[in-house]
Amino acid sequence: MPGSGKTYRIAVIAGDGIGLEVMPEGLRCLEAAAEKYGFKWNFEHSDFASCVYYEKHGEMLPKNWVEILKPFDAIYFGAVGDPRRYPDHIRLWRSLLQFRRQFDQYVNLRPVRLISCVKSPLALRDPGNDKIDYWVVRENTEGEYSEVGGRMFSGTDRELVTQQTIMTRTGVDRILDYAFKLAQSRPRKMLTSARISITMPYWDERVAEKSKQFPDVKVEKYIDILCAHFVARPHTFDVVVGSNLFGDILSDLGPATTGTIGIAPSGNINPTGEWPSLFEPLIWSGQMMLLHLGETKAAESIMNAIDLVLGRANTSEITPDLGGKAKTQALGAAIEKAIREGN
Repeated sequence: MPGSGKTYRIAVIAGDGIGLEVMPEGLRCLEAAAEKYGFKWNFEHSDFASCVYYEKHGEMLPKNWVEILKPFDAIYFGAVGDPRRYPDHIRLWRSLLQFRRQFDQYVNLRPVRLISCVKSPLALRDPGNDKIDYWVVRENTEGEYSEVGGRMFSGTDRELVTQQTIMTRTGVDRILDYAFKLAQSRPRKMLTSARISITMPYWDERVAEKSKQFPDVKVEKYIDILCAHFVARPHTFDVVVGSNLFGDILSDLGPATTGTIGIAPSGNINPTGEWPSLFEPLIWSGQMMLLHLGETKAAESIMNAIDLVLGRANTSEITPDLGGKAKTQALGAAIEKAIREGN
């Protein structure tokens, strides 16, 4: 099928644990889509951002990692670290969070969608009839996950710890702009702002100001009851935007209500294109990467293949978390075949 004819240079970083298992399946599906829709991949593999690399070198990343990764069109990333071996401040702060900040991936984007055959843990939710389909947009570079703070009198009864939330007008306005534009592009045109008004008046001020530029987008604001609404009435959401901490919590809770967080993708996106964006290695994340790169037909084919394979609920094709008996490789093979055979 005629396509763009482009060649995309992708940094492949499998990382640790499940990343090593799912990465080959994501790549095989991306290859199938490229062959069918007339473009090419140049996948270049790296072994850093892993516990094995850390044990060899004493660091999660090489000193010149920025120069290594900057030329790529995108980063396809696995899973980082093993909490049984190294704590978060080593495995995450020295790898994934470095990528997000250095490459200014200020948007963390995650879809929440109820897929056919995947049983929701919520009572009375039928994948065939109940439509749960929304996006969580998370500010990804500042907010509650700052490194501003410290300790005094460590190990004594006077021990004192501070960690500050950092919000800038640039940071808040640009994530709100992204979220408003996403909401504006969707039929329902509705945005939910996740915040606590008592402690986040500045966030509220910026939402009110930004909403003036998008008069056609309806805005809701809450957090205290928001987690309950994610469970009780998830079908009412369209686009949800929150700070780094709130977005982190909600972007896990949302997919869990659709049956499994195991298939939920995420993208760490630099919308300007100045730096590479990062997509985690689920097959669905590859679909998000294709959308980011502008290969919409190929992205559609992957999403259709996922829907087809999961929808037919063949236990020899789907993994135990989805109610099947198959290994990850069998699921990847089934989706790859559906991509190649689809219209």
